[in-house]
Amino acid sequence: MARRSTRSYDWNALGWQADVDPVYRRAQTRYIGTGAAGVQHDTNVIPAENFTFSTMILPAGCEGPLHVHDDVEEVFFILKGNNIRLFIELDGEKTELVLNERDVISVPPNVYRGLKNESQEEALMCVMLGVNRPRLPDYPEDHPIKVARDKRRAERAKNNNAA
Repeated sequence: MARRSTRSYDWNALGWQADVDPVYRRAQTRYIGTGAAGVQHDTNVIPAENFTFSTMILPAGCEGPLHVHDDVEEVFFILKGNNIRLFIELDGEKTELVLNERDVISVPPNVYRGLKNESQEEALMCVMLGVNRPRLPDYPEDHPIKVARDKRRAERAKNNNAA
């Protein structure tokens, strides 16, 4: 069992994205597994067997960047908040939907998705991923997050080779 009282908001799990642009600021609270934010270990979670479950705080005006999971379905359930714009892209076709409190959507693998909180209040959502250890997502080629991620990976590789 995982109680809210034993969790904390992890603003650092995706903090590197907020460093690229503050519009990407959001916090993850992990309950089952560590999800796909890049957190490798969290002894405070229930070990995932078949899926991960976390909550995400999306501040007013902020967004989760357009990304794709090639290995997993992703579910968003809006617990609190309105006017959360969901961007979907598949094979060059783009669709936008507005999610409100208690709305849920399941996005299959290989479909780009992104969220933007267009309201004046922070949103809280549940996020589920349909495997116990999802691979890290990818981003469109020209997206600032992909550029920053690739640069971070190249710097790490350079530092590892120098050691």
